[in-house]
Amino acid sequence: MKKSILVLVRHGQSEWNQKNLFTGWKDPKLTHQGINEAVEAGKSLKSEDMNFDIMFTSDLFRAQETGRLILKEMDQTDIPFVKHQSLNERNYGDLAGLNKDDARERWGEEQVHIWRRSFDIPPPGGESLKNTAERVLPYFESEIMPKIDEGLNVLIAAHGNSLRALVMQLENIGPEEIVKLEIGTGDPLIYDCTHQTITRRN
Repeated sequence: MKKSILVLVRHGQSEWNQKNLFTGWKDPKLTHQGINEAVEAGKSLKSEDMNFDIMFTSDLFRAQETGRLILKEMDQTDIPFVKHQSLNERNYGDLAGLNKDDARERWGEEQVHIWRRSFDIPPPGGESLKNTAERVLPYFESEIMPKIDEGLNVLIAAHGNSLRALVMQLENIGPEEIVKLEIGTGDPLIYDCTHQTITRRN
């Protein structure tokens, strides 16, 4: 039976994370801290003697750069590198670029909390987590899962909400619980994979 490893990593801190701005599909760069988080993720994965065969990432710079820095730290920069919009962060629509505190003043804390933490209520002009999952999961099933089934080791460098959508499916977590899950920047989630079985390491 073929075995493989799947690793999910949220990008390191971005300039807009640092400024407490809604980011979504906007494309800020990593901060110095974000670069360090990616490098540390690479060191952590290298210490476990991991070897990747392919990396998938979003169409946004902060995720791509995080993946590059991880692979550089691991001396594995020669593997295939696949970028796709389906792995982008949740689109925050009209909230993108706004300071989260300013948004609370404009729409009220309760409404902003609903937009951020409900599963299926999107902000104006944007996506809910449910909408995000509806593009992330088909891409995972059609493009990434076949690589895992081949026994390849896969790295996915993406975003808090696109990774939440994946974790929801991989760990069979319900909508009410998944919105509470916090995925740290630069903190790898490691899964051991065999045929039709994907198990997260503790």
